[in-house]
Amino acid sequence: MLMLHSSSHSLQVPFFLFIIITVYTMLPFQMTYAVTLSIITFLSHIIVLLVYLTVGLLSNAVLFVCGSMVGAFHKFLMEKALMQTFQDTLRCLGIRMKLEIEKRQQENLLQSVLPVYISMKMKLAIMERCKCKDREEQQRMVCDNNFHSLYVKRHENVSILYADIVGFTRLASDCSPKELVIMLNELFGKFDQIAKENECMRIKILGDCYYCVSGLPVSLPNHAKNCVKMGLDMCEAIKQVREATGVDINMRVGVHSGNVLCGVIGLRKWQFDVWSHDVTLANHMESGGLPGRVHITEATLKHLNKAYEVEEGNGHLRDTYLKELNVKTYLVIDPRSKDSSLMAPNVTKPRDGLKMRASVRMTRFLESWGAVKPFAHLQSREEFSTDAMVNGKGRCKVRDTHIKGINYSVYNCILALIACGVFLRVSLELKMAFLFIVSAISYIIICYSQENLFISYSYLLYPNNSWYTLINTHAVDCHIICIIAYLIVDYCFRQDFLLKNKNLADKEEVELCENLNRLLLENVLPAHVAALFVGENKKNEDLYYKSYDCVCVMFASVPDFKEFYTECDINKEGLECLRLLNEIIADFDELLSKPKFSGVEKIKTIGSTYMSAAGLSGPPEQSSQDRERQNAQIGNMVEFAIALIGKLDGINRHSFNTFRLRVGINHGPVIAGVIGARKPQYDIWGNTVNVASRMESTGELGKIQVTEETSDVLQKLGYSCECRGLINVKGKGELKTFFVCTDSSKQQGIGLS
Repeated sequence: MLMLHSSSHSLQVPFFLFIIITVYTMLPFQMTYAVTLSIITFLSHIIVLLVYLTVGLLSNAVLFVCGSMVGAFHKFLMEKALMQTFQDTLRCLGIRMKLEIEKRQQENLLQSVLPVYISMKMKLAIMERCKCKDREEQQRMVCDNNFHSLYVKRHENVSILYADIVGFTRLASDCSPKELVIMLNELFGKFDQIAKENECMRIKILGDCYYCVSGLPVSLPNHAKNCVKMGLDMCEAIKQVREATGVDINMRVGVHSGNVLCGVIGLRKWQFDVWSHDVTLANHMESGGLPGRVHITEATLKHLNKAYEVEEGNGHLRDTYLKELNVKTYLVIDPRSKDSSLMAPNVTKPRDGLKMRASVRMTRFLESWGAVKPFAHLQSREEFSTDAMVNGKGRCKVRDTHIKGINYSVYNCILALIACGVFLRVSLELKMAFLFIVSAISYIIICYSQENLFISYSYLLYPNNSWYTLINTHAVDCHIICIIAYLIVDYCFRQDFLLKNKNLADKEEVELCENLNRLLLENVLPAHVAALFVGENKKNEDLYYKSYDCVCVMFASVPDFKEFYTECDINKEGLECLRLLNEIIADFDELLSKPKFSGVEKIKTIGSTYMSAAGLSGPPEQSSQDRERQNAQIGNMVEFAIALIGKLDGINRHSFNTFRLRVGINHGPVIAGVIGARKPQYDIWGNTVNVASRMESTGELGKIQVTEETSDVLQKLGYSCECRGLINVKGKGELKTFFVCTDSSKQQGIGLS
């Protein structure tokens, strides 16, 4: 019902002005529809006044036009701001999506290498260290805890399987880098599939040796049957390869059941591993076994419950360790051998297969298996496109403040305040200045320069009211403007605070997530390798392999630790012995953080043996101009070995032990790559690696043994080397080796600090 008398028609103005502003600010109309509705709205009011009244038509029309212009301007800016906000939100979603993908990739990668219960503990520990930015607080935490964190747990009633590919070393020497990595990946990828089918967990790959455990991390009643079945399946798989390609390779498998300590030691390059006397026994069961057969102990036979037929193994005749322990062994009879049809491989030999190199035949056949690639379980970034982000993710909420005012000047002032408040791309300080200027001008007009006009107009509207009421009405105008200005300022303050707070929180979250991802990934793969598979530089590669002309490889072991390690109630069944080994490996890892050893890369630990290499982070193929840098890497590795000896001496003083380090170093060409279907593992292969390992195993305690070629380089760098003479090296015959003089008095100006 419209009010048609002169004293009340102006009261309709706020209502219609509210409708006009609402059309532009609150209703989801396009600009054309919004303008049409606003025109219809204020024309309806003007027409009614034109029919019944003639007072204030022009003023109302001007006010409504101004209101429509403010609303249209607001809608234009809002749509532009919404588009910009949408773009910003899209970018924000892209960043969050990228972080989510990287987090998922990192989670998949980490959990494929480490059990969940261990990876969660490590992540929490890393997050605590990331949050602890104060150096003094870090030092206090170190002082409170004299030992490094130990992530090791004891498990009973498990079965351990060791498998070695017989004849693979000779085959690998005939391979190109690509062929070798493809061959290893396909072969071990097939073994990973077999392990999954038989509920076994692959622990580690050591060259061409594959070992796994059944009964981890969850206990399984059929752990022995699982390992034996897996061993038989591995022998069957390798038999198919041999018969299809004509390559003379076979599988030697050893299985033993018992107890293990499992977990992760050290600070870098985490790899889940197992330790115990039973693990050592399982390893010797493999070396004392026969090609193509599964060699088991009596302990494993008891767990089989006559599920398989066996025959005498006579492992003591082939392995001295088994003979010393007087271990009775057996060979499992494969049930499939009774059915010749099951033994025949379902493959066809190529007619010209024997004309190709053995490595080519192997590679082509293994590729036909279609084994899972190392990083197939990591989701690709390309799956998440911009369209995917937009669908269901690109919605933005628009918030705005609408107000209503009274008397035409107050209306104009409020419209001006609203116009100032909706400059969305203007800084908060500038908005506040605009609001202050508009409010001040309005106060001057209402209270000083045009005070009489406001009082007179109010008297015409409310002739029956007293002067006191008019003064209150007059003051109400200023109060309304003050309140509106305050609300807009408060709104702007809140928006600015929330935006800054959100940006700060997002920045901290991004930095924390990036730091955590980087630390975790670089503790699984080398930094230059991890960047290829996870992150912005991710390439669509299934395999990673590089050939290097000159890499220095070091093996450093603590042979005395085998005698030190015991399993009894006093040391918690060997747990406290592993705690000491963890301290040794962790102290070795800490040396890698020093700038002088930045070129040294830890590869892995094998029991109490520490393997590292220098020269893997440089260009794969190096020219003769880099010879000095290559030689410097060899000297740097010797410095690292000397530092390891010093670290171990310090540990001996604190633990009252007499451990000594045995080191072997060699340099030359190597092949680096990532293999393993569900547990990507970085490793290096080649004759250089094999000889370096032999330099360690044939060396002497407290000494660094090197080959003649490495000795020549070291002497050019100023190191003194003592000739040991000819020694018999397995698979290499007699080699002339040297010991590096580690006494500083024998060095020719070389600082060993």
